[in-house]
Amino acid sequence: MTYAPPEQLQIADHFLHSRVREGRGDRVALITDQRSWTYAEVATRANRFANLIVARGIQPEQRVIVALRDGIDFVAALFGILATGACVVMLNPDLKQDAVGYFLGYTRARAAFVGSDNAGLYGDVEAIDVDTPEFVAECDAQSDRFECFPTHRDDAAIWLFSGGTTGRPKAVVQTHRSFAYTTECYGTGILGMTEDDRTLSVPKLFFGYATGSNLLFPFSVGGSAILFPERCTEDRLFELIAAHRPTVLINVPTMIKKLLDHPTVGEQDLSSLRLATSAGEALPVGLHERWDTAFGVDLLDGLGTAEMWHVFLSNRPGNVRRGTLGQIVPGFEVKVTNEDGSPVPDGETGWLWVRGGARALGYWQQLEKTMRGFRGEWYVSGDLITRDADGWFTYGGRADDMLKVSGKWLATREVEDCLSAHPAVKEAAVVGVVDEDGLTKPHAFVVAAEAASELEVTLQDWVKERLEPYKYPRCVVVLDDLPRTHLGKIDRGKLRTVS
Repeated sequence: MTYAPPEQLQIADHFLHSRVREGRGDRVALITDQRSWTYAEVATRANRFANLIVARGIQPEQRVIVALRDGIDFVAALFGILATGACVVMLNPDLKQDAVGYFLGYTRARAAFVGSDNAGLYGDVEAIDVDTPEFVAECDAQSDRFECFPTHRDDAAIWLFSGGTTGRPKAVVQTHRSFAYTTECYGTGILGMTEDDRTLSVPKLFFGYATGSNLLFPFSVGGSAILFPERCTEDRLFELIAAHRPTVLINVPTMIKKLLDHPTVGEQDLSSLRLATSAGEALPVGLHERWDTAFGVDLLDGLGTAEMWHVFLSNRPGNVRRGTLGQIVPGFEVKVTNEDGSPVPDGETGWLWVRGGARALGYWQQLEKTMRGFRGEWYVSGDLITRDADGWFTYGGRADDMLKVSGKWLATREVEDCLSAHPAVKEAAVVGVVDEDGLTKPHAFVVAAEAASELEVTLQDWVKERLEPYKYPRCVVVLDDLPRTHLGKIDRGKLRTVS
């Protein structure tokens, strides 16, 4: 598949306003518990947001934060900002004060769209509280017409962020081109999105995986996105599936496990789904097998990065191999190399290199890291993968998560998968901790599924019986919850500080 976005490309127009011009204005774009919104209604609200932004003196290329919960105002703010030529910075609305301060200083945002529950944290920037009567009146007074700023396809559109699992998150500056490109290659080409699809996502819209799968992909074809503002739970997800009957479920392994462990899993009706996706973290084979047995719905594991915006390795509907990331999404190229960039033979593990039309411009204020990660047309991700002779890829973990223990390499993911297979373990993470002799040893942090005595010894013996002896965790710490980054990923840097 070859897709060449036009030189003048404005993704607010590409994904939203074009649907209205095509005569799809009366089609349902957004579905919430309160009401549905048509494409014409979303476009009108986005135009009012755009006019309000211009009235506030915000200029093209300036950054504007969206720290809102999923709903019509998030979508209107996103498309309104883009329409003006300004750049969207999406943030988790549940960030604490210190994290908000970091992002405000780092992005130098001109303004922030916020809700009443987090407006007080944005005092150092023009905070636009969408929940106040004053904002509602100001927004309603704006014109419902707006001419989109004529952006170039390589203008910055949205800042995405690295997971921040080992340090401060860095901004990945993504272009208008990237969002149109991967929507065509993956959203249409692999997922086969059509106007009859209704998407529902576990991750929230501020996470790039969901921005695509639960907004841009359905909007590109006139489909519908189901949105809800609160944190996702297994009970809420089953409730939303029953109420709105989505056709595509955007999922992550942690929630997949919670759904399968739910006491009513055998009573749930997921027959409306034609497929589900999984990304964000490794999907264990055993969990995938349980999903297939329980629901019989294609679950497409894949891999993407913020630096390439979205998924570029994926299983296909009707062609799934459990335990793999699938094959290359047409429109991208992937190679597996050794440390000096030379290709390795099929069957050997190496570093992932990827190129395609969704490559980011680089990291904001991180020139050294940009030069290490972006090499000409290629992005070198730091992920370890293996390609077989048939072109199927298997994930090997992050290179930073490889530990040298007793003179041998250890992949933390292997130990985590082993621990997670124990019935007493709900979730597990393994990191390297330097002991008093300066040697790195694996330490495990687990969330227990059930109370158990002497769990540390039990789990250590469990790993020793299944893996090579040097891989067992020298320490097992039971936590109520694993610490998370702003994107909801396990904060491994914070775990290393836990005694």
